[in-house]
Amino acid sequence: MSFNIGLSGLYAANKQLDVTGNNIANVNTVGFKSSRAEFADVYAGSNRLGVGKNQIGNGVRLASVSQQFGQGDVNNTGNVLDMGIQGQGYFVLSDNGSMTYTRAGSFQTNKDGYVVTSDLLKLQGYGTDANGKIVKGVLTDLRIDTSALAPKATTLIEQGINLNSSAPDIPLEIDDGSGTMIPNKPFNPTDQSTYTKSFPTKVYDSQGNEHIMEQFYRKTGQNEWTMYTLVQGRNPLDPSSTQPLTATMSFNPDGSVKSMAAQNDGSTPPVPGVPAGDWSVVNNTFTLKNWIPAAKDAAGNWAPNGSQGNADGMQLSMKSTTSYNTETARMSQSQDGYATGILSSLSIDSSGVMFASFSNQQSRAIGQVAIASFANEQGLQQTGGTRWKETFSSGIPGIDAPKTGTLGEIESNSLEASNVNLTQELVELIKAQSYYQANAKTISTESTIMQTIIQMT
Repeated sequence: MSFNIGLSGLYAANKQLDVTGNNIANVNTVGFKSSRAEFADVYAGSNRLGVGKNQIGNGVRLASVSQQFGQGDVNNTGNVLDMGIQGQGYFVLSDNGSMTYTRAGSFQTNKDGYVVTSDLLKLQGYGTDANGKIVKGVLTDLRIDTSALAPKATTLIEQGINLNSSAPDIPLEIDDGSGTMIPNKPFNPTDQSTYTKSFPTKVYDSQGNEHIMEQFYRKTGQNEWTMYTLVQGRNPLDPSSTQPLTATMSFNPDGSVKSMAAQNDGSTPPVPGVPAGDWSVVNNTFTLKNWIPAAKDAAGNWAPNGSQGNADGMQLSMKSTTSYNTETARMSQSQDGYATGILSSLSIDSSGVMFASFSNQQSRAIGQVAIASFANEQGLQQTGGTRWKETFSSGIPGIDAPKTGTLGEIESNSLEASNVNLTQELVELIKAQSYYQANAKTISTESTIMQTIIQMT
């Protein structure tokens, strides 16, 4: 029996050498998880009732090769599609619908823009709707769409303006010296003496063409202001005209807005040719409807450029307007339109959301990486290529966004290195070698004893 015991030891030592050698061979494999050989003793004739108290063991057997799923070092690579998981979880890959799982986050794009591995398995995640909102619940093949971002016509302009309450008046009428009121200088955008201050704002039409909307403010009396609005120096509703749209603003003694009125809303004389309701104000927000974007034609004349403004009108919020004794200035300003955009860069945050940045200064989410976890990682079946498949023992995967529950986070521009401890593996190599030699000695000793017995006969 000593021969069999020794042979079982040699077999076990050989398996330990195999496991250790495999760990060492994969010390530089991205996402690799080391393994450990686990052994159990063997008793002949053992059953549920046990064995006799003087029973001698029958050697050793390989009980299992367990994987060590400890965290590997996450190292920077500079490639945005390289991803490492810091914490629990696995990337989900689809091979024509067959799911596999990996910790190796070396990804790239194929000719169709899908995020894939080097052997073209598609990375899974969550898609987005038309507004860039992540749609969870159904996994999809993640794709980087390199087509141009469609332009958006301006729908809302918000600004915070203070109109200096102590600015000199530029009244609309003046005394001619005889007590008769006569018109003062009319507004002229090229004559700065006819207005107090102007503020330009970029706006966009439906084709993404940029236009300059300029608002001119004129202090006409105590707490009274008039606002003139032009786009490209033209009337927004009639490009052939330079007559501005006009509005009036009154302020309370404390500098807050008292009232606002626009031409054609029934409170001021209408502008000839401007349809009623196309220029109005409600709750200190002006609305410009039926804007006609214009450009100069070949003859140098202003004419419609073939695009249009937002169908529901362009709103100009003046809710933050004040009139205090300080410089006339615009403290804040924003508008929501933009021109056509070309994809310029990609970034991935710690929750796996993929953000595309465009040449028009816009950015939006285009997808989110999903990761999976398992109740029993030791039950996963290794398939090679640092990938695993689920089994009955592993349980079904729990798939969600990174940083959800116990799931780890994504580190972009990085890869998780092998978790093999090379120093420890070299020590295990020496131990396995000694173990092998010792078991060989058992067989050698048994052989010597057998030779002695044979010589006695």
